[in-house]
Amino acid sequence: MSMVWGPGLLVMLADTDVGNIVTAAQSGTEWGYRLLPLPLLLIVPLYMIQELAVRIGLFSGQGFGALVRTHSGVFWGWAAGGALVLTTLGSIVTELVGIAGVGEMYGVSRWLVLPLAASGLLLVVLSGRYRRVERVAVVIGLFELSFLAVAYTAHPHLADIGHDLAHHNFTDRHSLYLSAALIGATFNPWMIFYQSSALAEKQLGPEAYTAARWDTGIGATLTQILTASVIIAAAATLGLHKAGVPIDSVGEISEAMTPLLGEFTGRLVFGAGVVGAAVVAAIVCSLALAWGLADAAGVGQGGDDTLRRRWFLVSYGAGVVGATVLVLLSPDLIWLTIAMQVINAVLMPLVVGLLVVLAARHLPPAARLQGSYFYAVAGTAAVVCAIGLISALAGVS
Repeated sequence: MSMVWGPGLLVMLADTDVGNIVTAAQSGTEWGYRLLPLPLLLIVPLYMIQELAVRIGLFSGQGFGALVRTHSGVFWGWAAGGALVLTTLGSIVTELVGIAGVGEMYGVSRWLVLPLAASGLLLVVLSGRYRRVERVAVVIGLFELSFLAVAYTAHPHLADIGHDLAHHNFTDRHSLYLSAALIGATFNPWMIFYQSSALAEKQLGPEAYTAARWDTGIGATLTQILTASVIIAAAATLGLHKAGVPIDSVGEISEAMTPLLGEFTGRLVFGAGVVGAAVVAAIVCSLALAWGLADAAGVGQGGDDTLRRRWFLVSYGAGVVGATVLVLLSPDLIWLTIAMQVINAVLMPLVVGLLVVLAARHLPPAARLQGSYFYAVAGTAAVVCAIGLISALAGVS
């Protein structure tokens, strides 16, 4: 059963990526603790949705993209693949923004940091098998736990939290926009592609279902607690010093947080957390892109290995190189990073809708989403999708 552990935890660690960190920090800075309940309330929906990805990978032996193409047709296969491309490229951009931000925090130009980071990502993924990449990414990703320490040392006051929650303006468009961004940062479409394909790639079957569910549940809880910890840390520090003024850079987040741990240690801990988050997410979403596009093209599980490898090289290489160029040429990506999370929320109904339909209709009878749990999952997913979409539209109006 040891082979089961990894995809669920890894995809959740990847979910707490640079885009998530920036969005949570911006939320805490502008709105204090007002948006703190949102990531905690999303633990259950996140588990429900990713658990369906587990069912697809284990009970069909295929990735999500392949199952969409098989049962919903080529059009929907490429529609899901298009959503995957957009969200993956956005994620790679934000991960490289984080790495560049840490470099600039130490006075190193992005023109030096980004080519090195891109080369490292290409080498670590293209030079090894899946299991090797997974182990490396999990170890690096554990640096994200540093945000728990930052939140703890911030010593938030319960009275302040209660005051913010009691005085939240739910109709403010900036608040709605950040709410949509938090939802999008939680539900990245590539997570569904990755977890289902990773389990299928391992050739695991129904006997691994219980362990995979635990893996997913622990990961969902951890990632949302980490997101909440960033909001707490930002609200207790940046929110006080900036009085609701938005942050402008990744480095600015570190400058406000690091005095809590001391200049040197604070920067080191913050930098390790950001780089760990960026590396895990870049590896995971890139693998999801490679697998998902291969599935959309009909060369996924069971397809021609040479053709699959070609799709992998082209999609992964193009994604990393293209994202690197975008970050190099862009002067400020903080709000672009947040906008990419909002795009995730807008695309969420398409991907999650297909996921629920597949789980309800095209899995073996014993594994199908049915009965009262079907209504619970479908209803919860519909509510979250609606809130994300409405908040996104209201936020940009």
